Amino acid sequence: MSEIKKKIAVFVSGSGSNLQAIIDSIESGKLNCEIAFVIADRPCYALERAEKHNIRSVMLDRKLFGEKLSDEIDMILSDAGEISCIVLAGYLSIISENFVKKWNRKIINMHPSLLPKFGGKGMYGLKVHEAVLKAGEKESGCTVHYVDTGIDTGEPIMSMKVPVLEGDTPEILQKRVLEKEHQLLVKGLEKISKEEALKNVKV
Repeated sequence: MSEIKKKIAVFVSGSGSNLQAIIDSIESGKLNCEIAFVIADRPCYALERAEKHNIRSVMLDRKLFGEKLSDEIDMILSDAGEISCIVLAGYLSIISENFVKKWNRKIINMHPSLLPKFGGKGMYGLKVHEAVLKAGEKESGCTVHYVDTGIDTGEPIMSMKVPVLEGDTPEILQKRVLEKEHQLLVKGLEKISKEEALKNVKV
């Protein structure tokens, strides 16, 4: 009997390159899961990637839903069947505390720094890389971590390092880190899947 594929949901706000890394790993057989839903909080290219691969997707504009955004997402995911993992892949909206508690240890986030350094409120996108360079750091990287009710404070799952090189701009460093993000997100999902499989093994 073939193993039942885990269902995941991917939340996006931008180009969706991390989403594409997951899609490619699923199609190559590296990841044994399926993307049940892609959810965006604004119009973005990631939705086009989902459509191209026939993945169900929805755009819930955070400007329209406001504080009800997380409730709306929760209803959609609850109707989608058993979701084993929610991946925040460049998702910029803050999800509610109630949502996080309901989906405890089922939500993971990719952050473009070596947490706990350069995490927290206001630390996203190029702002992270600007802060790294301003601080004179010799290395940076990315971290995939569980989401808790704080901002970038959840338990780390894995991280990957990159050097900070002389002459780096925030844009150059961002590109170097992003290449590692694509690898790390897949490795993080693999690790979670293996840990879940071990928990389900009956002694």
